[in-house]
Amino acid sequence: MIALIKYNGGNVSSVQNALARLNIESIVTDDPELILKADKVIFPGVGEASSTMKVLKDKGLDLLIPALKQPVLGICLGMQLMCGNNEEGEVRGMGIFDVDVKRFPPEDLVPHMGWNTISELKSPLFSGIENNTDVYFVHSYYCGLAEATIAKCDYILPFSASLQKDNFFAVQFHPEKSGVAGSRILNNFIKL
Repeated sequence: MIALIKYNGGNVSSVQNALARLNIESIVTDDPELILKADKVIFPGVGEASSTMKVLKDKGLDLLIPALKQPVLGICLGMQLMCGNNEEGEVRGMGIFDVDVKRFPPEDLVPHMGWNTISELKSPLFSGIENNTDVYFVHSYYCGLAEATIAKCDYILPFSASLQKDNFFAVQFHPEKSGVAGSRILNNFIKL
């Protein structure tokens, strides 16, 4: 079973539809027991960091997610909330990845929206994906390069397009909106 974490944020249905196109069944839940029993967990994200962390804390998911032992994939805001301090709303994330989240400078170039190239791919998550493949981004905040970086992108400055630590994976881009490459990445995650 694949569990998509429910927290009243956007793009959960987009991710579920992308999985359905791959003939992969999933459930959307905030039930800790179902999340713990899942084979894989996806933490999708579209929204604002501080209000989303409040919802996660209210449901106890801020403590549950970092304790998961199965493969977990954070997407966009999901990735950012798996990190440390976040400039959006001056909130502390779950600290799974030792990297902070900052706002892109300057204001007139934000958000980073559209197709951009990922490079320096270093994980089974990117099996069958060529270096310098384009994927779809929508974000105003970024995670800097870190020890956990497994793919990078350049927009104004170099940043982490993807992170991995132990069983935790995260992508800043939206695989569910990234065509064939995004479908391959989701499928790779399911096969981990």
